[in-house]
Amino acid sequence: MTWPSRRLIIVVRADPVICGHSGEARNLAEVALTRGFADVRLLTWPIPVLEAAGLPLKPLDRIMPYSKGITVERPEPVGDYRVPDGRYLAGLTGRLVELLAEPVPTTCLSMYLAPHDAVVRDAVDAVRAAGYTPDVHTIAKAVGSDVTNVIRSCLHERRFGAAIVLFTRFLANDRVIAVSEYTRQEIIAAAGAVDAHCGTRFADECRRRVSVSYPPIDTSAYLDLDPSHVDATLRGRGLERDGYVLFLSRVALAKGVDDLVHAFARCRARSRCRLVVAGTGPALEHVRELAGTDDRVVFLTDVDDEEKPMLMNGCAAYALPTKPEADFVETFGIALAEKMLAGGGPVITTTTGGVGEAVGDTALIVEAGNVAQLAAAIDRAVLDIPPEERQLMADRARTFALSFDRARVFDGLFETSMALTG
Repeated sequence: MTWPSRRLIIVVRADPVICGHSGEARNLAEVALTRGFADVRLLTWPIPVLEAAGLPLKPLDRIMPYSKGITVERPEPVGDYRVPDGRYLAGLTGRLVELLAEPVPTTCLSMYLAPHDAVVRDAVDAVRAAGYTPDVHTIAKAVGSDVTNVIRSCLHERRFGAAIVLFTRFLANDRVIAVSEYTRQEIIAAAGAVDAHCGTRFADECRRRVSVSYPPIDTSAYLDLDPSHVDATLRGRGLERDGYVLFLSRVALAKGVDDLVHAFARCRARSRCRLVVAGTGPALEHVRELAGTDDRVVFLTDVDDEEKPMLMNGCAAYALPTKPEADFVETFGIALAEKMLAGGGPVITTTTGGVGEAVGDTALIVEAGNVAQLAAAIDRAVLDIPPEERQLMADRARTFALSFDRARVFDGLFETSMALTG
């Protein structure tokens, strides 16, 4: 049998999940094909499991295909109903063991520590214990929900044993990274809290070893958009250029979409434009109720990856007034950077979490949860900024967002990783 020369395996919640980090996995995989990886695999979950979890999903019939050379594997569960929660993890871990047992130099990246890092660590340990000598380099990336959901839950509920397991597995990887500097500092602070209670020494190691790798974005999907194509897309939705304020993200209260509906109801700009809420998520029905019978608010729940840049380019303003919630804090804001690449009206957002790292000084900033400020920012963006200034703002925003190009991020991540082991 002929084996590939190098293999990249990413363990992640991949498409069709609506999440910036599924896009990260796709973008890293695509660049890997141009950087000498002959075999690239995404290990992820069966579609029925994602549907049963209630995760917001893209339309299944409109998922963009991956390039030839990228294989998406969705291992079936191992065991029957008497193994209620571990069956799918066993499937993922078992398949990864099979891949690592093959004589192929492999880089294995886990995104979301819980549970994907556990899959990687268990698979690597099992392969070595079985007598194989895998040529494997592991990278673990801590993303938003790792800190804001899993780690904070452990600390809040004083379940320090679970936190110790998470940090031990995380730091057992060859390289440990965070999605933003904000996330890195949150990891260090959480590690310090565990240390203070348990006498462990995680914080110093996190401070020394955790680095930042920003989300990789396929910038080419947002640049040089054909104006006639944009206009045709908008007409298909009953919209017109600069005739709407756009919210395009997961519809959750932490994204500030409820504040946006309230702000739009009171702003002067509503006489000139509509509010488009594009996306799905746990707060969708609640936000529909907030909007009530207001025909100036439009909901789009079936936007795909090809339509997204068009909607972003054509909007009068893009608003993502994200705010900190108990279960989620925006640790970067990939959609913001995507919008900045696409052009169009200015971005309106907050400085919650890592958002400042995503937008720099190129956005209109409002205080999180301040509906009056948000309404004033919408009015300014739609009514008060002259065309020349709007174009300058868009150009500055695009230049800033180009730093997140997927090839640049990939090279920074993998060249550093290889150097650390070389």
